[in-house]
Amino acid sequence: MRRFKIFDIVALVSTIGIILWIISDFFGGMIVFLLSYGLVIIPIIITYLVSIIETIFSLITKGVKKNKIKLISHLIVILTIVIITVYNSDILKSKRVLTATLKDDLSLQTLIFRENGKCENNINGMFGFPEKFKGEYYMKNDTIIFSIKPYDNNFIPDTILLDRVQKAIFIEKDKLGNFRTEKEWLNHFKIE
Repeated sequence: MRRFKIFDIVALVSTIGIILWIISDFFGGMIVFLLSYGLVIIPIIITYLVSIIETIFSLITKGVKKNKIKLISHLIVILTIVIITVYNSDILKSKRVLTATLKDDLSLQTLIFRENGKCENNINGMFGFPEKFKGEYYMKNDTIIFSIKPYDNNFIPDTILLDRVQKAIFIEKDKLGNFRTEKEWLNHFKIE
């Protein structure tokens, strides 16, 4: 039976650390965690980079057979990145019908409407803080009505107006209940 060598252990431990850091993107963002736990994450990143460099040199000099553990560890990181990229892409989702964005000082919101009546509100905040809300919608003429709102507060109402001429989705109403169709700051999403 082959004994573990120090670089095998370094590869395994740094791989686990890198994978956990990558997965942290689902829980507030990798940059947020890097800023919060930098004293832990930065050494893991450095150790992982050293492990990759050592693995490359070891593969060249000793071959694949003596580097199986390190090679598998690094391939698992690549596989994790591929899986998360596919999960976050549109490959496994219904076709986009409409995409609109709203930029403010601290964040970017992207509303995505899909053919199957599902919608998403992807919010990218400061330091890469991501947040995703899912909902459902249907259209009635130029009005979009959310049966399940893609947001957890009242910023986006349950009924919004689609104006294809101005390439905007308006979200504010006046005192009479009519949509305000003048483009102002934070009163509309820009259609892409």
